Amino acid sequence: MSHSIVLGAAGFIGRAVVAQLLEQGGSVVAAVRPGSEDRLTTWLRARATDQTGLRVVSCDVTAKDLGLPADLDTADIRDIYNCAARFAFGLGKDEAYAVNVTGALHMLDWAATLPELRRVVHITGYRITVEDSNEQDYERGAYGASKFESDPMLRRHAAERGIPLTIANPSSVLGAGQYVGLASMVDDLWHGRLAALPGGRETFVPIVDLDYFATFLINLPDQDDTAGRSFTVLDSRTPVLPDLIRVLAEHLGVRAPRFSVPVSVIEKLPRALTGADPETLPFIADDRYDTSAADAVARTAGLTMPPAETVLRTWADHLVSSRFGAVEADPTAGFVDGTWISGEREHPAYVLLHGLPVDSESWAEVRAALAAPSLVADLPGLGRSAPGGIDDVLPRLMGSVRSRPVLVGHSLGCGPVLRYAAAHPDRVSGVVLVSPAFLQPRTGWLLRSPLAALALRRMSAAALATQLGIPAGPAVDSAADNLHRPGVATRTIAALRHASAPERRKELTGLLARVTVPVRIVAGTQDPLTMTVPQELAVIEGTGHYPQLTHPAQVAAEIARVGAQTVHAR
Repeated sequence: MSHSIVLGAAGFIGRAVVAQLLEQGGSVVAAVRPGSEDRLTTWLRARATDQTGLRVVSCDVTAKDLGLPADLDTADIRDIYNCAARFAFGLGKDEAYAVNVTGALHMLDWAATLPELRRVVHITGYRITVEDSNEQDYERGAYGASKFESDPMLRRHAAERGIPLTIANPSSVLGAGQYVGLASMVDDLWHGRLAALPGGRETFVPIVDLDYFATFLINLPDQDDTAGRSFTVLDSRTPVLPDLIRVLAEHLGVRAPRFSVPVSVIEKLPRALTGADPETLPFIADDRYDTSAADAVARTAGLTMPPAETVLRTWADHLVSSRFGAVEADPTAGFVDGTWISGEREHPAYVLLHGLPVDSESWAEVRAALAAPSLVADLPGLGRSAPGGIDDVLPRLMGSVRSRPVLVGHSLGCGPVLRYAAAHPDRVSGVVLVSPAFLQPRTGWLLRSPLAALALRRMSAAALATQLGIPAGPAVDSAADNLHRPGVATRTIAALRHASAPERRKELTGLLARVTVPVRIVAGTQDPLTMTVPQELAVIEGTGHYPQLTHPAQVAAEIARVGAQTVHAR
């Protein structure tokens, strides 16, 4: 059995390498910075990785002995994967040099002491292969400069000491947890701040999938002819930057910039005007890269790169779900034909639609309290979903559903629920209407001001929570973040005005009378109905228009009652 040590094992690439090695049945020492132990093991548990062969130890590559524990048995360690690096923009020279240069040399010295050493695999960057690059200048960026400086030093040091070193030069590695580099451009695209693209028509910012790259790395020691060599690992089929951004824009349901600005121009403009980090500009280039050596390794190992467009779209889903690293991502969430959905897509017991001005995050605590799988979506044009007809959302969602779920709507979301239930009673088992807006007083404060959309877009999360009378938390943070994006606040106000129109209220009242499946209505004492209804009514004490946020357990219990009744009836 091959025994390995992974340095920087809690990092973005390091943890993926650890997971791949463990999944192959290997014995792995995961060396992490002090305090990072739980971060690695928690990530592995979330991935359902068997940790039987894992030992996690503290490590400091800036120390000559790597700061490894004295009792670490190194007799059987054959392969070293050095994923320890300081990858960030804005680093100081000393900080970058200590890890990326000195730390890497310390790693080689330590490797030379291992009696059974087979291979050292070290990671650096793909721009190393560009001979005339100006990234060796620490004034332009310490990360890039430290990598350029360390590369020839490591090669010489390994050759002098007879260490079998292999260097992997990846491009932008994309996967869950990658928030550096290209991610900032996607962030600007998502929030409407990307007025123009840097570079030109042929600008090439190549990518490579995280899982593919981790698998590539662990296959290197098994191929004897890879020792003493370096490999540029990237997807040469990556679209040029304008097309790459267009792919992402179409997936995210936002507009792609129509213009480009040459890097030479951006460099001359004030950063306050361009918003461009000077350290990122060397990556905005037209250079192409020779991947033939890496491609040969991949063929021998039987590896196939996933399509670049698929990698980009999956990564974009993660970025939006995590709010670009601000919160824990929902692995079930993503865009489907422009609609943001989360949860069980084929056999949900409940399908829930939100009201306004919140989004589907407003159901998080209710979903957690329901002892059954659920599916939620952001209404078209609202939250994270691309513009579209609100009443079209359930036909789209239910296209993949094979169960007969209970449909749950809050406020504005009650409309599409009633429309679908009335048209397709055979596809649903029941309906729950939470604070149905068409049965309550017309919306007031948001509709009175002609500047309502502007006010809503500028409102902070704390101010939004105060205005709505709901607790601050992730649901409000998500709503505020989405309302700050171009067009969302305007469409929110338009949707509220449409829902408040007398003809819409009359239409929904008529649909409520025609629905043949069981219906339960939930309202708070501070936000009562304006009319008597024949359907079952549950009143929750001490809450207003958003009981799912103030009393989630009680709302979940009312929803579950309908679910239990329909199961019993069948």
